[in-house]
Amino acid sequence: MTVAIYPGSFDPIHNGHIDITARAAEIFEELILAVYARPMKNLLFSAVERTDMARVALSHLPNVRGAQYDCLTVDFAHQQG
Repeated sequence: MTVAIYPGSFDPIHNGHIDITARAAEIFEELILAVYARPMKNLLFSAVERTDMARVALSHLPNVRGAQYDCLTVDFAHQQG
C-alpha cells in the first residue's frame, strides 16, 4: 500500500490545501493530512479545531484521513509506518 503524508499547520485549511490533497489522493492509496500541533507562529485555531476543519473539508475523499502530531515530521512518518 502506498501511503503519503501531507504535513502542515493548515491554519485554516483553504482551497489550495484541498486542491493539493485531492490531487495527491488520486495518486496514493492512502493520504494522511498531518496537522502540526506546535508550529512556531501565531495560530488562529487550536490543533483540534484545525484537524476537525480538515476532516470536514476533505470528507469527500475516502482515502484521506486527518491526524495531528507534535513531533518531528520524520518521527510522525515512522509512527505511521
